[in-house]
Amino acid sequence: MVATPIGNLADITLRALHVLQLVDTIACEDTRHTQSLLRAYGIDRSPQQLLALHQHNEAEASQSAITRLRAGQRIAYVSDAGTPAISDPGARLVAAVRAEGLPVVPLPGASSVTTALSVAGIASDDVIGFVFAGFLPAKASEREAAVQTLINERRAVVLLEAPHRIEALAAALAALGDRPLTIGRELTKQFEEIATVAAAEFSPWLAAQANRTRGEFVLVLHPAPVPAQTGETEGLHILKLLLAELPLKTAVKLAADISGGSRNALYDAALALRQSDKT
Repeated sequence: MVATPIGNLADITLRALHVLQLVDTIACEDTRHTQSLLRAYGIDRSPQQLLALHQHNEAEASQSAITRLRAGQRIAYVSDAGTPAISDPGARLVAAVRAEGLPVVPLPGASSVTTALSVAGIASDDVIGFVFAGFLPAKASEREAAVQTLINERRAVVLLEAPHRIEALAAALAALGDRPLTIGRELTKQFEEIATVAAAEFSPWLAAQANRTRGEFVLVLHPAPVPAQTGETEGLHILKLLLAELPLKTAVKLAADISGGSRNALYDAALALRQSDKT
């Protein structure tokens, strides 16, 4: 399973290039796209060495791949972009090959999911991971219902969307109000654009420039805020009083000891309060 670039051709790995040159057959989501990609790296493959394996024929093509593996061939699988079997085809192939007792080897590389998460800037002690939701339903009522399930999601949520449906998704996400949303458009490509806005501001952001509805989108919905606990609310009140008389670190320590609140959270709050006082 070979990861390929999601846009910038320089993001291929040395290991991927070695394997693509070495294998007997390259199974791929789109043979024409893969042939073009291979030529960009100076790799020459005949049409007979490419095996089409996509969402419409994955079950049958997997059996063809297994037959070739049984004959002693080495096979690499690539999707059109990124890491296979996440949103793209490949998972059924992996399951079928493993069911036959044959090995499957992952070659890590580019992924739109981790690329978007790496620039979302979600840094909080309360974050408990992320979930990959992929494409929400195309039907409006189902899409809106799916968005409602995200209202209290304490994990970051990674979403994918195509340009012809991005405006509809933006309208649905507006229900999440001030919830931060990191937008990745055309990641790693020439017209890459990354921005973080409130979910309710996504539609106006798209409308601000005509070309913003073009290209592929990866979105990271930031986690729902943690409801304030009694101890945290009390700790913040105590902190404000102590900061007026004591150094920051001392005030934070005493506020945490007295209220039982999180020292890290109170420290961040103290920094924010000091910053607001300066402005």
